[in-house]
Amino acid sequence: MKNTDIEITGSKVAAVTFAFWVMKIAATTLGETAGDLLSMTLDLGYALGSAVLVAAFFLLLALQVSARRFHPALFWSVVLATSTAGTTISDLLDRTLGLGYALGSTLLATCLALILLAWRRSEGSISVSRIDSRKAEIFYWSAVLFSNTLGTALGDFLADDSGLGFAGGAALVGALILATALATRIRSISKVVLFWIAFVLTRPFGATFGDVLTKPLEKGGLDFGTLGSSLILFSILACLVTFSVLQRRAETAR
Repeated sequence: MKNTDIEITGSKVAAVTFAFWVMKIAATTLGETAGDLLSMTLDLGYALGSAVLVAAFFLLLALQVSARRFHPALFWSVVLATSTAGTTISDLLDRTLGLGYALGSTLLATCLALILLAWRRSEGSISVSRIDSRKAEIFYWSAVLFSNTLGTALGDFLADDSGLGFAGGAALVGALILATALATRIRSISKVVLFWIAFVLTRPFGATFGDVLTKPLEKGGLDFGTLGSSLILFSILACLVTFSVLQRRAETAR
């Protein structure tokens, strides 16, 4: 059956399961360390780093949108691209342009709210279980990009300006994620709203936890550095994606 936008075979986005959230946190934490590796350790700077990573995001997005079915490796590559680009874009806004974490977060939150509102008005729902057209998919990935960029700014605010530090910020966001998960048991609260709250919160958790991994011991980190942390996180994410691919093939073969 042909759709007027694109012929789709099944859902093209990952199902929201416990494994989804584990992989999302791994991808967003890797996005933090890899973004810092590119912009700071390799000294490309936030502007050039953002340009390179946004270009990579659009290339991967084109492949994702043109695909006719769900490919786990491609899907998580796009998620990782949004997270990595979000790191440098947020740093560009907050540090290079001097907007600061509070104003930067406010602007990004406003952009995300407008995207979700436009998506809701256009498609009738912002549920990720209803990504059944090219237009809905573009809205989905736009929301993912801005939510990950917003999450970076929130994470940096918690780690640098709130006084909580990296570990304290990670603990606070982790508690908020747990509270959001528990709220799914309350029937009167929209599961779609809770999904997007959790989706945003996993990014500052990744940002603060990424700082815990990379920062030196005297600053409260574990001193793995941006390269070491990125390699560790990439290995974890690659193993999870490989398992997802093998599991999907086994289910298809039945």
